[in-house]
Amino acid sequence: MLLRWGLAFVVFAISLLPVSAVRAQGYGDSVTCESRNFNYQSCPVPWRDARIIRQTSDTQCIRGRTWGIDRRGLWVDRGCGGVFVAAGGPPGPGPGGWYPGPGWDNRFTIGCSSDNYQYRFCGVDVGGGGRVYLDRQTSGSPCVEGRTWGWNRGGVWVNGGCTGIFTIDRRWR
Repeated sequence: MLLRWGLAFVVFAISLLPVSAVRAQGYGDSVTCESRNFNYQSCPVPWRDARIIRQTSDTQCIRGRTWGIDRRGLWVDRGCGGVFVAAGGPPGPGPGGWYPGPGWDNRFTIGCSSDNYQYRFCGVDVGGGGRVYLDRQTSGSPCVEGRTWGWNRGGVWVNGGCTGIFTIDRRWR
């Protein structure tokens, strides 16, 4: 009951903020927090720690650099936008007790190409604990992480003519 009243107070407090200042929603499971016009934004959450589950911006979200959590709550900066959830506790199964099958945690490569200098998203499940690295640039246009290529849990994006081979280090948690 106390948690419900605390949550109701936080939701009420957010409703008093100007709409243009913060975009935060979804206190049950996740919060969307976005840095508009590359400005610092604070999104109050009742969590002690957070993790990003989906990047919603073209600008890469890097913990400690463009997003983080402190005593005031979740913060984003420099164009980072994403969907965040509470972090902490031991890794466990996903929704409904689901675990990926054997061999899911592995490393492999994919190619992703920005044809005609256009944005392209190459979908691949990186996993909650995964990471993506540029293995080899195959274009004449530069591939600069956070500028002409980036990644989120759902895959790799390229833009501005960047074409490359990317190493996916897929991890469940």
